[in-house]
Amino acid sequence: MAEIRAEEPASTISKTFLIKPKLKSKPRSLPQTPESKYWSSFKSTKIPNLVSSISSLSFSPSPPHLFAAACSTSVSLFSPLSLSDGDVSPSSTISSFSDVVSSISFRNDGLLLAASDLSGLIQVFDVKTRTRLRRLRSHTRPVRFVKYPVLDKLHLLSGGDDAVVKFWDVAGESLVLDLMGHKDYVRCSDCSPVSPDLFVTGSYDHTVKVWDVRVENSRSVLEVNHGKPVEDVIYLPSGGLIATTGGNSVKIWDLIGGGRMVYSMESHNKTVTSICVGRVRKENDGAESMEDRILSVGLDGYMKVFDFGNMKVTHSMRFPAPLMSVSFSPDCRTRVIGSSNGIIFAGRRKGKENVESGRVGNVLGFESISEPERRVLRPTYFRYFHRGQSEKPTEGDYLVTRNKKIKLAEHDKLLKKFRHKDALVSVLSRKNRENVVAVMEELVARKKLLKCVSNLDSDELGLLLTFLSKNATMPRYSSLLMGLTKKVIEMRVEDIRNSDALKGYIRNLKRLIEEELRIQHSLQEIQGIISPLLRIAALGTYRASSVNLFRGLGNLHLPSLQTSLTPAALLTLASLILMFGNKSRMAFVNFF
Repeated sequence: MAEIRAEEPASTISKTFLIKPKLKSKPRSLPQTPESKYWSSFKSTKIPNLVSSISSLSFSPSPPHLFAAACSTSVSLFSPLSLSDGDVSPSSTISSFSDVVSSISFRNDGLLLAASDLSGLIQVFDVKTRTRLRRLRSHTRPVRFVKYPVLDKLHLLSGGDDAVVKFWDVAGESLVLDLMGHKDYVRCSDCSPVSPDLFVTGSYDHTVKVWDVRVENSRSVLEVNHGKPVEDVIYLPSGGLIATTGGNSVKIWDLIGGGRMVYSMESHNKTVTSICVGRVRKENDGAESMEDRILSVGLDGYMKVFDFGNMKVTHSMRFPAPLMSVSFSPDCRTRVIGSSNGIIFAGRRKGKENVESGRVGNVLGFESISEPERRVLRPTYFRYFHRGQSEKPTEGDYLVTRNKKIKLAEHDKLLKKFRHKDALVSVLSRKNRENVVAVMEELVARKKLLKCVSNLDSDELGLLLTFLSKNATMPRYSSLLMGLTKKVIEMRVEDIRNSDALKGYIRNLKRLIEEELRIQHSLQEIQGIISPLLRIAALGTYRASSVNLFRGLGNLHLPSLQTSLTPAALLTLASLILMFGNKSRMAFVNFF
């Protein structure tokens, strides 16, 4: 075959198109939120060489807010001001203990410090002179916590492995109350910030009990079940909520609501060992306010900051060792975390001290955490993505068109809402057989089709039977619809017997099935006649075409013939059957 080629023009016109060069994307870190910047502004300092695990940390309520660390058989006192200068040595040490110190607590004026050890002894010291003032002994097992009430200078609270909570008169060096109720080790406690008579304790029996020293018989006034051995418990500043830790979860409980659990945070991978309340300074519409946060540490080495107002974790930090205790200074400038290997991870807020400033934030040591104003628009601003919307495109601009929103049909919307029965009824009322079969196949995949059929009322069942009577015999859908028809009759036989309208649908369905069976029997007869004719048909184009056509017929068969046909007649007949649809098969049967 000769090839015809167009004559090439004498001169070639070339056009040059500008191609935008591909630039390598620069790796960018995710932008920090203002709160993440606040917590990252604490300058980290390690305080090493404390021999063993830091079991307890506590800040003095009075300036300059010294903090004490319980380590082995001693209590070390540190000055937060020295952390800014890099001095990590303790300002003083108290070593009047015969066993490991388990807990420490400052009085609300910061002048006295109470400490307990595993021998069952509780001692009270003068912070300035480190002189021992009181020795309180009544526990028969190791003492796990000691706590000064927030609004009381004369009493002390303690508890330990003997499952007894004791309320002490420090001035008289005597025991006031024995509070019995826990069935296992009592590990933690906290005192109410709004009442000197209320406090809460947590135990390894999974319970947290609220006590009132004014109640007779020394019984708890409220009890909640954390579900795991309780490691720590704190009152939130409002006094109506408490937070408990146990396992890998931190749970918040509403005491005013009768001990209802408000939220459970499970962002730690291992046991949460300690929690405390921290505060963060925020700006809202130009007004400055302070918001409370829960700081939690665990054996997975993470410190999590939890906003219990919005119920979300706002910041997370990783440390190279399991964490045992955490505390936050009242002026919100110092954060200390104790680890299991004897290292304290202390953090001091960056920035200059401004004591003479009349602003409350600077007096308390807070700094603004909002982002500074920027005159130049940057991708972090919302207005950056709306710039130039009123501009008209010019030649050479690359237009980005938005994809048109796909409008979903009613049954698709119902399927997305898992309203399976409503979706089936909706598509049946539309009378589109392709959509109906598609919805049925989707319900089969979800294993909900038979449940939908069992929930249909009489009118909806009539719609289904009408569809089945019209389409069940179609070869394209018969594999699904015939099986469904059988199940519908078996499941709804009582409803069909009680309704004349449903009986009419069943009669129509029976008549169509009988007609289909008669046609199939007739078509099988012609199959027996055509098969030997095809085998003996002449070789060549006729035979090859006949075989290809009859292979495509599938379940479609011809009616019986009384006489034999030539190969040409067979080809003509097969072509006619392919041209006509399912509705014309009866005409062929009557014709032959």
